[in-house]
Amino acid sequence: MNKVAEWSRHYRSRANQALDQRLPAADLHPGDLHQAMRYAVLGGGKRIRPVLVYSAGAAVGAMLEALDGPACAVEFIHAYSLIHDDLPAMDNDELRHGRPTCHRAFGEALAILAGDALQALAFQVLSQDPAMISDSVIRMRMLGLLAQAAGSRGLVGGQAIDLAAVGRDDLTLAELENMHIHKTGALIRASVLLGAFSRPEVESTVLERLDRYAKCIGLAFQIRDDILDVVGDTATLGKTQGADRALNKPTYPALLGLDGAREHARALHQEALASLGPLGSEADPLRWLATYIVERVY
Repeated sequence: MNKVAEWSRHYRSRANQALDQRLPAADLHPGDLHQAMRYAVLGGGKRIRPVLVYSAGAAVGAMLEALDGPACAVEFIHAYSLIHDDLPAMDNDELRHGRPTCHRAFGEALAILAGDALQALAFQVLSQDPAMISDSVIRMRMLGLLAQAAGSRGLVGGQAIDLAAVGRDDLTLAELENMHIHKTGALIRASVLLGAFSRPEVESTVLERLDRYAKCIGLAFQIRDDILDVVGDTATLGKTQGADRALNKPTYPALLGLDGAREHARALHQEALASLGPLGSEADPLRWLATYIVERVY
């Protein structure tokens, strides 16, 4: 394993430990709710968003301890969004990370509450984590960034657009990308910028380059997800293969064909790498992540 991939493994391990520490204990009242929260967060996942927080923070010289809170906050938002996306009223999925989805394991009502609680916990952690940057102005900026990424101008808005697009055969590429800039891209962008904001002295030009990188890999991530829904298998993916096609959802392969979707992902990958060009070897984990995102098999 190369050095950068080993850093990523280290960051995943650190994120898992930090998440476990910040989640309520399973035996703390109300125990069923806290068990559902822990089930949804700790039951698997690639931890791409926390690793992006750590990697972006490392690229600008932020202290590692200052990144634990933001890394957990974005993953709590991500986990909440997956719980709600899997519900019968949304995508009606039965598998997540190779296990029954939260509503299948705990019931629909408790799953909704677990998602609600994780969303609240994300903002509690981001506002109160003692190791984070102490500058109150930057903390408020970070809270605003995550709130926008999670709300109607971010992933919730993207999910609403997604629901409205089911069955549409006339969706354009621009419309599809607008949907995923919100649904998938907003939280990935927030992950990168929260890491960068964790060091106050970062130059605006560096932030702009990291922002461009994040926007490119956010779309590339979704394209790869759409491709895997076609060419992957349920055992490897840990979720039901072909679910998007079964629901008649608009996807990049449906719009561009498999080869066209792959080419679009490659172009975004190259643009992401180009945006990191002037940054030094400290940004190598971000470069590795960009490649991993377009080549992953689950």
